[in-house]
Amino acid sequence: MAPRRRTDPGAGRAALAAWRADPQAVDRQTRGTAVRYTLEELASRAPGHSVEVRVPPFGVTQCVEGPRHTRGTPPNVVETDADTWLSLVTGVSSWADAVDTGAVRASGQRAALGNLLPLL
Repeated sequence: MAPRRRTDPGAGRAALAAWRADPQAVDRQTRGTAVRYTLEELASRAPGHSVEVRVPPFGVTQCVEGPRHTRGTPPNVVETDADTWLSLVTGVSSWADAVDTGAVRASGQRAALGNLLPLL
């Protein structure tokens, strides 16, 4: 079953386009919409519950097939800031570079998302 979308895809694409045009100029609401849209897009392309992707304070999603966790901190976690996340999903930054520089914190065997990115 595909995850339920909370972000209107048209609004998400518009927010992402605004961020791509000038990341420094977008307001908090636009950045948040772009992050939530791309997290939902990731979950729809890689459905599952074995990896939790966190982009505080804007959103979190679970994705990638595998064992499902039910309580506490999941065994596979990816966490980063909004601009790094948007850079990854648009192909501006690479997964390997973001992990190497510490811009992305990834723990667990399934937490390497490099093969799923960029999304767009």
